Amino acid sequence: MSGSKVAAFFGALFGLVAILSIPAAAALAALTTRTTLLHAVYVAVPVAVVAGLIAFSASRRARARLDRSVRRSGVAFVRVSRFLAFSGLYLAVTGALALGFYGLLHLRS
Repeated sequence: MSGSKVAAFFGALFGLVAILSIPAAAALAALTTRTTLLHAVYVAVPVAVVAGLIAFSASRRARARLDRSVRRSGVAFVRVSRFLAFSGLYLAVTGALALGFYGLLHLRS
């Protein structure tokens, strides 16, 4: 595999982790009685932020390596990796904003 494909693979992998961390935490809270939804989201949002940033970095690296290569194989995979990275970051920021507003409302009440 070329360098851009490896970086795109890790970008896609961490993008999927970022996308699936919050729904997985919600499912875990729904299926078990050991944790509440709020505590599960307290853990899932930072995981999503870190995974989204790693995915964004890996997708940028894949795109830079693809731009420097002579043979442009793996263009679609780099695009998918970039899409997953941005989607993961979007969901992570949305979850962080939701937790921030919840904390603000909890503080003011």
